[in-house]
Amino acid sequence: MNKKTTRDGFGEALVEIGKNNHKVVGLCADLTDSTRMQAFSETFPDRFFEMGVAEENMIGVAAGLALRGKVPIAASYATFSPQNAMGPLRASVCYSKLNVKVIGGHAGISTGHDGATHQALEDIALMRSLPNMLVIVPADYFQAKKATHALVQHHGPAYLRIGKYGTSTVTNEDSDFEIGKAQVLKQGSTVTLIACGTLVSEALEAAKTLEEHNISTAVINMHTIKPLDRFAILDATHSDLIITMEEHQVIGGLGSAVAEVLAELPHHPPLHRIGVQDSFGESGPGKALLKKYGLDASAVVKLVLSEL
Repeated sequence: MNKKTTRDGFGEALVEIGKNNHKVVGLCADLTDSTRMQAFSETFPDRFFEMGVAEENMIGVAAGLALRGKVPIAASYATFSPQNAMGPLRASVCYSKLNVKVIGGHAGISTGHDGATHQALEDIALMRSLPNMLVIVPADYFQAKKATHALVQHHGPAYLRIGKYGTSTVTNEDSDFEIGKAQVLKQGSTVTLIACGTLVSEALEAAKTLEEHNISTAVINMHTIKPLDRFAILDATHSDLIITMEEHQVIGGLGSAVAEVLAELPHHPPLHRIGVQDSFGESGPGKALLKKYGLDASAVVKLVLSEL
């Protein structure tokens, strides 16, 4: 049985939302099934717009719908939107603080066999740099559902990063989700792992192994990259070592955001950032790519054992 993914959580939540909020409309750039908008399009055909392979235009149309009081949910692969649509995102959506929700699917290297052209590794950096833009990276199916509901309730520009890779479940139906408030999944005193998205499950796996080496390890699920939970990072400074983990370029993403907070402190423990090291991905099984690029639990364990 395949694990449910963050894109599944998004797709199911969107239908639930659509039944109660008639202002919600869907737009997609010719990837309706892959982004899991198919169920919404079939349930609410008069509120769904297939925009074709034209991401820039899709965001422009979404901006117009928002100006008319709708709540547009615009989805594509993250390599195409936001990346092909930064102009209208900046000038039309963010500048005017329009209530547009951008969904970036197939994010990260674990997209797998689709290869570098479809593996978004720069989208967090792009979106967190835009004024007024919210950036959420859920860790699993349940959290993606909650995040989708939360983004629709939030008024203003927002970005939800989802993927096709089925991760281990790290939250459940009863887990709390609050925009901007990190989730502490495990307490620890020696090492703190701060992760987002698919790598949260890898962080928990690494922590389990490190505990077997008598290394007390905390795990923080930093599902909101912007606004960042500074208090969770400040709490982590009690550790001897902080490690960030993300399925994204090491430049500009979660690791950079955490580094910016730490850089303003007079003293802080060493920080190591695990992510893609200024390179593109390649085609292959998702799990194998995580290992090859040093993003899995074994890479974290090796790093910690070498440092402590």
